[in-house]
Amino acid sequence: MYVQADRDARKPVTVPRLREMKAKGEKIVALTCYDAAFAVHLETAGVDIALVGDSLGMVVQGRSSTLPVTLDEMIYHTAMVARGISSALLIADLPFMTYRNPEIALESSARLIASGAAMVKLEGGDAWTLEAIEALTAHDVPVCAHLGLTPQSVHKLGGYRMQGKGEDAAARLREQAQAVAQTGAELLVLESVPAALAAQITREIPIATIGIGAGRDCDGQVLVLYDMLGITPGKRPKFSRDFLGGSESIAAAIAAYVGDVRAGKFPADENILG
Repeated sequence: MYVQADRDARKPVTVPRLREMKAKGEKIVALTCYDAAFAVHLETAGVDIALVGDSLGMVVQGRSSTLPVTLDEMIYHTAMVARGISSALLIADLPFMTYRNPEIALESSARLIASGAAMVKLEGGDAWTLEAIEALTAHDVPVCAHLGLTPQSVHKLGGYRMQGKGEDAAARLREQAQAVAQTGAELLVLESVPAALAAQITREIPIATIGIGAGRDCDGQVLVLYDMLGITPGKRPKFSRDFLGGSESIAAAIAAYVGDVRAGKFPADENILG
């Protein structure tokens, strides 16, 4: 477990560091975070990436989807997390329709970066999304792409279900992964896709992949903080695990998650989707 001295001495996690970790086969540990207090716990445990996800709409605000989350709300939570972060890379989600064209993507991202984010995340791999990635990259804004189950497309997808099943769907996801990497994305989240497909994409693209419900062969893992602490109401996703159960504290639970991801023990077989 990390102690305060380790936290103070830790070098900042940077975009080049993520590339280095992929090249060396070092697992990247990510967690969502929504406020300063939890951010300090992530720092102390040695988490590499703190993701201010628009998942806050569901786990913090109690909404049924991420769609109502506004840019102002994302800025508010990003600023809070930034106050508790000293070395982890802070990534903030661009909410629904705040990157619908390059100009709006630049304006939205500028506000998130000003509030403390080091990278922005957006969903999808279609042509209009690629235009946004290209524009952001041209203006030196680091981008994390997100493919597979993209929660902002829940109505189009027909619910929260696995993506990339079948040859055509898998081929499309592989093409999109190549496209976002070639357009300039520095990181790729793969959500709820078959483990074998995620492993193939991870081998094929030069940027690091972060899995959530995508098997153990991605370059790193991310979970929703409230899910891995077992405090999200309702049924926990199969790909998650309650790390707080049996732990002595929240700090110990986060440290256990970090250790298991680093050691390749999480996700375990029971957390891998069929």
